[in-house]
Amino acid sequence: MRRLRMLVVGCFIATLAAASAGAAHSMEPDLQDQASLQNGMKLFVNYCMGCHSLEYQRFSRAADDLGIPQDLVEANLIFSSELAYNDQMLIALESDDAKGWFGAVPPDLTLQARLRSPDWIYAFLLGFYQDSSQPTGVNNTVSDLVAMPNVLEPLQGVQTLVCAEEDGRDANALSAQRQPCEGLEVTTPGELAPAEFEKAVYDLTNFLAYVGEPSRLKAQALAPKVLIFIFIFGVMAYLLKREYWRDIH
Repeated sequence: MRRLRMLVVGCFIATLAAASAGAAHSMEPDLQDQASLQNGMKLFVNYCMGCHSLEYQRFSRAADDLGIPQDLVEANLIFSSELAYNDQMLIALESDDAKGWFGAVPPDLTLQARLRSPDWIYAFLLGFYQDSSQPTGVNNTVSDLVAMPNVLEPLQGVQTLVCAEEDGRDANALSAQRQPCEGLEVTTPGELAPAEFEKAVYDLTNFLAYVGEPSRLKAQALAPKVLIFIFIFGVMAYLLKREYWRDIH
């Protein structure tokens, strides 16, 4: 019993630590923000879909839910002649090629927002920094020694760690876990200003949150109607109960 209590306390402390670690970059998905979801889908297709698929999502379902006309999807979001409007959002990258290039197969992202949480994805996408010791030239404050390149670097620019130098070594060539660091700084600007880039990352994460549970959009739209029905039914049931019990009382 004592071991069980210690295990529960340890898990609770670990959860708090993880929450505080991601508190600097947290976001609350807004599935009612259609413009954000549309921009997020555009960013995903243009910057992420070269390596990451959405196996359990179809172009048509996303377009219908997000209010994107079919002709715009076919003209701007479907780049492969082998894919059609009603197809799944799959990629052409072969598993063997992915292992050879990256050392691992990039995961399908359909359920990543539910697996890791939107906060984690948001912090991860904002956490890339220049690291000359890495094969891809970048590292990540959320996932140390990450094998993924910073595909959003053209938008963000080059970001570096602001760390104390040790023994004359390059601070940005060392992992964030191996020396004290104060944060991240964009040293070479990209196409977007920092605030604009954070908004773009928010939109991308918001889209992945939607993809993780597409039915939530319809559920949220249906919820007020269900509550109104329950209220009206409750009033009618109460009046009917009073009618049945009138003679008894």
